[in-house]
Order: sequence, then C-alpha cells, then structure tokens
Amino acid sequence: MATHSEPQVWFLTGSQAMYGEDTLRQVADQSRQIAALLDDSAHIPARVVWKPVLTTSADILEVCRDAAVQGAVGVIAWMHTFSPAKMWISGLDALQTPLLHLHTQANQQLPWAEIDMDFMNLNQAAHGDREFGYIQTRLGVARKTVAGHVTDPRVATRVGAWTRAAIGWSAMRSLRLARFGDNMRDVAVTEGDKVEAELRFGVSVNTYGVNDLVRVVGEVADAQVDDLVKEYDDTYRVVAALRPGGERHESLRYAARLELGLRTFLDSGGFRAFTTNFEDLGGLRQLPGIAVQRLMADGYGFGGEGDWKTSVLVHTLKAMSAGAEGGTSFMEDYTYDLTPGEELVLGAHMLEVCPTIAAGVPKVEIHPLSIGGREDPVRLVFDAEPGPAVVLGLADMGERFRLVANEVDVVTPPQPLPRLPVARAVWRPRPHLPGSAEAWITAGAPHHTVLSQAVGVEELHDLAEMSRTELLVIDADTEPRRFADEIRWNQAYYRLARGF
Repeated sequence: MATHSEPQVWFLTGSQAMYGEDTLRQVADQSRQIAALLDDSAHIPARVVWKPVLTTSADILEVCRDAAVQGAVGVIAWMHTFSPAKMWISGLDALQTPLLHLHTQANQQLPWAEIDMDFMNLNQAAHGDREFGYIQTRLGVARKTVAGHVTDPRVATRVGAWTRAAIGWSAMRSLRLARFGDNMRDVAVTEGDKVEAELRFGVSVNTYGVNDLVRVVGEVADAQVDDLVKEYDDTYRVVAALRPGGERHESLRYAARLELGLRTFLDSGGFRAFTTNFEDLGGLRQLPGIAVQRLMADGYGFGGEGDWKTSVLVHTLKAMSAGAEGGTSFMEDYTYDLTPGEELVLGAHMLEVCPTIAAGVPKVEIHPLSIGGREDPVRLVFDAEPGPAVVLGLADMGERFRLVANEVDVVTPPQPLPRLPVARAVWRPRPHLPGSAEAWITAGAPHHTVLSQAVGVEELHDLAEMSRTELLVIDADTEPRRFADEIRWNQAYYRLARGF
C-alpha cells in the first residue's frame, strides 16, 4: 500500500444530484471502495486519495484547480452513474495535472436475477463514462483510458504505469539542471532549445562556470573525504592501488572530494540534474567518474558532453522508477558485434554508467583517459544485469522534440572484457540490430540515451501523452519502411497540430 509520504493521485467520482441522497450515498461508498482497492495495489506507487462525489460544475472546477495547487501528481476520474459532461468543461479546461479515465464499475459480475431499475440507475458507468469520454475528446484533453474492473491485475498494472509517468512528469516540471561548461564543440545532437524545453517540459536549464564547482570542491573538509573513502571501501571492490597505502590512494581521495563538492553544489542550488564536458574542466584535476556514477544512483540526472536533454531524461526515468526493480543509466551505443544472426550492441561511455544496472558488486579502478588532458580518473567498472530493457533518446527536431524508444534485451557479454576499463552493457535490440539501427538513424535519434530496466514502453507512452511529445517506438514488430512512413505521418500531424 502507498504510504502518506508517497506522491498522491486524487480519485474523482462523477454523478449528479437528480439521483437523490440515498443513491449518492451508495455512490460514495462504492467509489471509496474502488479508491481503496487502487490504494492497496502494489502496482501503484502513490497514495490514491478519495475525494467526495462531484455533482456540480462548481465543485468539479474547484477540485481540478486544487489538484495542482495541493501537489497531486495526477487525477483518476470515474463516472460511477451518469455525470452530464457539460459540468466537466470548466474543470477539465483548468486541470493542470495528468488525467486517467478509469472505465470501471463497482460490481465485477452482474447479479442477473436481482437486477431492477434501482440497480440500473445506480450502475450506469457503461454509458456515463462514454459521455465523459466524449467531452474529453471534444476538448482535446490528453489522458489515458483504462477499462476493466480494478480487481483485475491488468487494470492495476496499467494504472500503475500511468502513475509512474505522472510522477516523472511532475519531477520534470520542477527540475532544475546545472550545466558545468558548454556542450562538446561541433556536436549537433546535444544542442537544443532550452527556452522551448522550459515551455514544453518545465525544466530550467542554466550554465555555470566549471571553476564555480572547483571552488566548492576545494572547500570540502578532509574528515568528509575520510568518511566517503571508507564508504567506497565498504560498498565496492576497491583495487589495491587505490586503497590506503596504495600508490594511487590520493587519486581516490580527490575523486571523493569531487563527489562531495558536486553534491554540495547541486543540493545548495536545488539541482537534480547536471552535465559535464571533458573539453571544459577548468581547474578540475579529474573528469568526474565515480562521482557522476554514484550521483546517478541517487536519482540525479546526468548527460555527458553537456547533453542536458539526456540528463533530463535520466532524472525523469529515475523518478518514474522509484521502488521498481531494475536500474536506469546514462548510456551510449558504442560499438557493434555484426556476426550475422548474432548481432549485439556494446554500450558504454567514457566513465559515466550508473551502478544501479550492475550485475554484482562494481570494482573501483583507475585508468588513463586519452581525452580531457587531466589526471587519470577513478571509476566503477562492471557489466550490466541481463534482462529486458528500453533505450530512450530525446532529440530537438527544430519545431518540436522527439522521443525515440527501442525495446532491447540486455545479455551477458559473450566473452570477458578484461581490457575494457569502463562500466558497460551489452544488448540485443529488437527486432534485430540492422532493423533497429536503420529505424533509429532514420528517426534522427541521438547517440546519447537512457537505458532502463525499470521503465517500459507503456510508461513512456503515458509520459509522451502528458507532455504532448512525439514518441516513436522500435520493437519486435518494427519494419524500417513502415517506420519511415510513420515518421512522415507524424511530421504532417505535428505541423498541423502545432497551432491548435
């Protein structure tokens, strides 16, 4: 069951006064029961808070306005009986939180021998929800519709997916992101319209001088470094050279100092996402490695080379996946195994892969980095846990943003990688590597991505609906020519809909 410290979703029930007080009391009792069943579901990572039955347009408007003001991440609406939809126009127009339309009823099975007109008057969701569906479509309201009885696990699972998307949308809407330096020179896909991003997603993206961070790093107390170095030793497998007395121990201490400085800077400014760039390190002695990895593990968004769009996605998916099994990480398609019929992607980055996707306990290692011109950086090294996952990218297409997702299967590397000194994931993309790569490239999707084993396509679809952002999905059924046609259709739609 959700706890009171968790996000809230409000449960709204529509009816009307003409049914009389006795019927409305039954409506209230039954809607409380439905809300309680949702609140008890392990699939839904939020409190489901029942609100009194709504029978007037004034009450509907008030509760829809209050939802955002009082911090609900979304609302679930159910027309228990028949709620004339004109009553909902002002409320839906004012609603600033995501909406799920639950098409259900109090009873799972009909009591055929007992049905009379009193029963029919009370149990009218079959057409009451259709009236509500009409007005949502008429007003162009973005929403998710889920049909079925709430005791059906499929219903709770779909409501749970929407709830996770609503939590991610709420996190994105309030996100502050710090860019340390600019993005990598001459790279196209890491560019983007930060004004449009704040208008569309609510995220505030601003740049800070790297030496602003350097100053905070320099102020970290030695005692704090001592404690964090011990935490590294207790948590990971630290190589001998980095342990106390080892010839590279001072490098580990600086990596710890860098992590502590980053945390201080981000937390003091209310930032939950950030970027770095190996071309702009100012007075930093190392490119942040283990610091970035551990911050991601704690839910911070990150993007390399100044890629703020991917950093936004990392934090958003981290928020969506809280409490779920599986990890989420910044990622990049690095190189391929093109053996016919056995094609694989080897994904990695220079240093910054999140340990929440690790299979086993990561090692803390230090190795040279041929770019950046700084001291050898400390990093966590590991292979990713096998299992199904999704790879997601966000691209600025000039007139809009585009999300592209690929369903993949992370696998154990077919052979050991003893000379690759970075964390990595190996996966088999669906439908297969050639089809996946052709579709991804045709879509103009980025090379920086988020790999998540905790969030699936349904949650991403719900997030795209909430943010009114295009989402293209590459899965087992994708065929490149049909996928190219889908892109063309989408372009026509979004250009037509831009002014609506």
